[in-house]
Amino acid sequence: MGAQPLVLASASPARLATLRAAGVEPTVIVSGVDEEQVTGLAPADLALELARMKCAAVVARDDVADDALVLGCDSVLELDGEAYGKPVDAAEATARWQVMRGRSGVLHSGHSLRAPDGRVVSRTASTVVHFAEVDDDEIADYVATGEPLHVAGAFTVDGYGGAFVTGVEGDHHAVVGLSLPLLRELLRELGLRWPDLWTPPPGPSDPGAPAS
Repeated sequence: MGAQPLVLASASPARLATLRAAGVEPTVIVSGVDEEQVTGLAPADLALELARMKCAAVVARDDVADDALVLGCDSVLELDGEAYGKPVDAAEATARWQVMRGRSGVLHSGHSLRAPDGRVVSRTASTVVHFAEVDDDEIADYVATGEPLHVAGAFTVDGYGGAFVTGVEGDHHAVVGLSLPLLRELLRELGLRWPDLWTPPPGPSDPGAPAS
């Protein structure tokens, strides 16, 4: 029996890589939701609402298999009570890092999972992130890579920015944008098991060959 089909309603390469590394091979369908249309919410609530909207937008499409789970995700960095998504340009990314350096923020990652029977479960994983005391030259070099412009909070832990994060309190997967432990809990609420999503690993080409 094959794995339970999963649709990832996100364009994030990091989320896709996280699932693949955990044995899950989803179908990616980008939601097209405008993240700037939602305002006035607290950072954690904003992340969750955007995740719900992305999930719902993909569920409404005609090309989603009836037996597929649909997972929407969104991440927001909270610093001084303010919500920070993706910087609009290099200048904003630079200014963001000048404020963040040497401090700690909370990365909120909203998750919304729709079951084939129409039930939806949603929750947010929140993780404290400690940033290094980077200097202006390091910030300029980092922004020049372009990476900060494509991620919530203008940082990554699994890319160029990894050396600028000195510690994480909570699920490190959630900082990448998708909490595997939380996804497992959401599956259980729907009566499913985490191993149901696993793609069976390929068998050895020659079962009789001796181990190297």
